[in-house]
Amino acid sequence: MIKALTRRFVLGLLAAILAASTAGMLAQAQSIRLGDIRLPPGFRIEVFATVPNAREMALGDNGTLFVGSMDAGNVYAVRIHDNKAAEVLTISSGLKLPVGVAFRNGSLYVSAINRILRFDHIETNLAHPPPPALVTEAFPAETHHGWKFIAFGPHGKLYVPVGAPCNNCEPDAAHGNISRIRVDTSKSVPEVVARGIRNSVGFDWDPRTKELWFTDNGRDEMGDDLPNDELDHAPRSGMNFGYPYCHQGDVSDPEFGHLHSCREFTPPVAKLGPHVAALGMRFYTGQTFPPQYRNNIFIAEHGSWNRSKKIGYRIARVVVENGKLVKQEVFAEGWLQGQSAWGRPVDVLVMPDGALLVSDDTAGVIYRISYAKPKS
Repeated sequence: MIKALTRRFVLGLLAAILAASTAGMLAQAQSIRLGDIRLPPGFRIEVFATVPNAREMALGDNGTLFVGSMDAGNVYAVRIHDNKAAEVLTISSGLKLPVGVAFRNGSLYVSAINRILRFDHIETNLAHPPPPALVTEAFPAETHHGWKFIAFGPHGKLYVPVGAPCNNCEPDAAHGNISRIRVDTSKSVPEVVARGIRNSVGFDWDPRTKELWFTDNGRDEMGDDLPNDELDHAPRSGMNFGYPYCHQGDVSDPEFGHLHSCREFTPPVAKLGPHVAALGMRFYTGQTFPPQYRNNIFIAEHGSWNRSKKIGYRIARVVVENGKLVKQEVFAEGWLQGQSAWGRPVDVLVMPDGALLVSDDTAGVIYRISYAKPKS
């Protein structure tokens, strides 16, 4: 009798768990409203993988997609087969805001506020990841704008941004910058590349010139329409982009603007919109989008949280030539419906097959945008 009751209890419990899991998956599937997304003719969007709280993405040498997270505290690996996600694994958990991931020479690098961690030989050990090695803990420990997008530059150094530890303040020398470190020595000291940056959460290098471009989030509490987020260009080290004295290149800060003129700083190449939260950006280096998209910049706009009428929640397209703006427009939108957002793009990544991946930390998925010439 007891065994029968126990068996019925276990079976009932398993059925309840399965039902809850199925309901959860159905609810999530229903919340992914791909039909709302508007793209140029010939482009198609689909769900590539379900990855909770997905933030920055990086591709391994053997084709593994690595994904950081924010509040989840996890780092994920997505096995890919025939350009489709075959399996999602959690390779690390319990980290502090591990937003940034970068891959080089068989190792995965992960940002965790003041630390950079390294997982060696990770692609051959996805099922049993090694404990991470500490690369450095030389960065500030504040969590306000402390999460970090990271990427390797053309000369093998790891670029690491350090945001201002506030909405608007005069940061010390350790904050408000993009720096870089060598990863082949434990004694590497961060070298500042650019200053006057409030909070950059995305950067890339022009494949034609190898020059640095980055997004920067403007300050809050100056109203709905000021200041714009920025797309900035740093062709050399030592440039200053104005924060906190000057915003968007031409707006003097009401608190600190009297200390320095906007003329002293480098203005942005493009104003991206006020409070759009421009995050991950990449140059399109693939071959499958139409030729006019080659070397364009795609920018994930996470979307405004502090504006009376929401904007952003989209993918922007920016065309630049010789360091100057040629064109900017919306490439993909629809995550924002009226004043309700069901998803928030975070990062973009060009895949070897030419598709563009887009991470979404709110919907908990990664999308794949591909192109096929429309039939005439």
